Amino acid sequence: MTHGTFLRKITDYAHRADPYPLYAELRKTPVLRDDIGPYLVSTYWEIHGLLHDPRLSSDPRNLDPEAAGLVVAEEEDDPSLPPSFLRLDPPEHDRLRRMAMYPFGPPHTPRRIHDMRGELARIVTGLVDGFEGRDQIDLVDDFAYPFPVTVICRLLGVPRADEPLFHAWADTIVSSADPDPDADAAERRGAVRRARTELAMYMSELIEERRRAPGEDMLSSLVHGDGPDGRMAHSELVSTAALLLIAGHETTVNLITNGMLTLLRHPDVLKRLHDDPRLAVPLVEEVLRYEPPVQLLPQRTPLTDIDIAGVTIPKGASVWLILASGNRDPRRFPDPDRFDPDRRDNQHLGFGSGIHICFGAPLARLEAQLALAELARRLENPRLLEDPPPYRRNAVLRGPRHLPIGFDGVRAGREP
Repeated sequence: MTHGTFLRKITDYAHRADPYPLYAELRKTPVLRDDIGPYLVSTYWEIHGLLHDPRLSSDPRNLDPEAAGLVVAEEEDDPSLPPSFLRLDPPEHDRLRRMAMYPFGPPHTPRRIHDMRGELARIVTGLVDGFEGRDQIDLVDDFAYPFPVTVICRLLGVPRADEPLFHAWADTIVSSADPDPDADAAERRGAVRRARTELAMYMSELIEERRRAPGEDMLSSLVHGDGPDGRMAHSELVSTAALLLIAGHETTVNLITNGMLTLLRHPDVLKRLHDDPRLAVPLVEEVLRYEPPVQLLPQRTPLTDIDIAGVTIPKGASVWLILASGNRDPRRFPDPDRFDPDRRDNQHLGFGSGIHICFGAPLARLEAQLALAELARRLENPRLLEDPPPYRRNAVLRGPRHLPIGFDGVRAGREP
C-alpha cells in the first residue's frame, strides 16, 4: 500500500465495516503526508498532543486555500448560519462555549443532566415496550435514532413533530464533513448551503417564539440568559442552536448502535450487562474507545509550523486527526483490538480532548448507558440478523445505517 492510497482507502465505503486494519498500517508512520494533500496523524500521543496544542486551529479560514478542498466548509461566507463554536478558536470559541454551557451544565446548572435521568429512562422503557409482539427490529430506526432525537427536542424545546424536516437538513449538513475525494464538490456545496439556509430560517423562527414566550427549555435559556459574557447575538444563537440540535443526536445514534452491535458480537459481555446494569458505565467508555462514533477530525490546521514525530507540518496545511486509530494504538492501550469493559486507565479519544472536547459528552454517556442496559435486560435471546450490517456512507461519523436484530420476546419493564 503506497502512502497516496491511505486517504482513499479510509474513505472507501468498502472498508467502512472494518477500517481498523487500515489504521494499524497507518500507525507505522505516525504523521504521514498523503498524496492527496492532508497530513494524517494516527497515533495516540501525537493526536492527544495536537488536540491540546493552541497552535492547531479548528477555524477553516486559517487553511491554505489549496489545502481546503476535500471537506465542504463554507460557514465563513454563509451569512445565514455562521460558524458554530466548534469551528472557532479562542477567544471567540471560549466565549460562545461558556455561554452555551451556562444553561446546560456545571458550574451554573450542575444537575441538569442528572435530573433528566428519570425522563430518559421513561423514554427508553417506552421504546422497548413498543417491541412487544415482534420478533425482530431495526435497532437504528426503532430505537437508536428516536431515543436521542426525542431527548434533544425536549431539552432544546424543538417540536418533536418537526423531526422529518430537521432530519433531512441534518443528513445533508453532516454529509459535508465526509471527506470523499471523488464527490462532486460543487453539487455538495449547493446542497449543504440550501440545507443550512433552511435550518437557519427554522431556528430563527423558534428563537423569535422564545423571545415572545419563553419556556423551561434550553433554547429559552439561551435567548434570555444573561451570564458573565452577556447574551448571544441572534446569529450566534442560530448557529449554536443548530449545532446542539444536530450534534445532540447524530453521534449518540452511532454510539448506541455501535455499542449494541459490539455486545451482540460479545455475548459473554452482554450476559454480564444483563445480570449487572452497573457494568454499563465502564462498558460505554470501552465502546467509545473500541468503536467510536466519531472516527476522525478533518481539516485542522497549524497557525505556525509544527514539528511532531519527526515531521514538520507547515502553517496552513490540512491536518486530519484519526481518533479511532489513536484509540487502537498499542503504545497507549494494551491488547487494543480486544473489547474489554474492565479496561483500566481508559482515557480514550472517543469524545476528542482539549478545548473542543465534546460539549454533550455527559448526556451522550447517560443516554448510551441507559439504552444498552435496558436492551440487555429486556430482550430475550437477542441476535444479529446481518453481520456486518449495512453502514452509513459517512467515514467521519461511522455507524450502521440499519442493525437488524432478532429476539424471542421482551421481558417486562420495571415498575414505575
